[in-house]
Amino acid sequence: MNYTTLGMDVKKKIALIAHDSKKDDLLAWARFNRESLSQHDLYATGTTGWLLQEEIGFEVTRLQSGPLGGDLQIGALISQDKIDFLVFFWDPLQAQPHDPDVRALLRLAVLWNIPAATNRATADFMFSSPLMQQTYARVVPDYGTYQREREARMEQDIREDGRTTPG
Repeated sequence: MNYTTLGMDVKKKIALIAHDSKKDDLLAWARFNRESLSQHDLYATGTTGWLLQEEIGFEVTRLQSGPLGGDLQIGALISQDKIDFLVFFWDPLQAQPHDPDVRALLRLAVLWNIPAATNRATADFMFSSPLMQQTYARVVPDYGTYQREREARMEQDIREDGRTTPG
């Protein structure tokens, strides 16, 4: 597979998510990092976004609540290169009604090679990195080329089978 780079500006686009039992942890982390967070664009799911705005006192772009599709909205933004960094404090001891969405979100973070912190210690280490204050080129597979090659193979298969349309 071929690779390409996607640039992250100095001003990062950061998604912040927390399960109910982890919201206090995320709020404490955000309070501690308030000044640094103010330098970036913040996105959050439902209630978490509202709580963050109240806690840190500046705008957070709020999406749907996680169980109503907010995790999937964040995932869509990741796949569109509109999120650079994910902070998701999730509770591994409590089943969530939207666990498949959570899994899909984490999968997309890995697929698109964005930094993803799933607990406070990781967020502290990543957020204190010098890379947070500079541009960064993250390497990702060239999915555009992958898709074009896949479509070309499908067209070739169709021609070889003598069909004029797929299926």
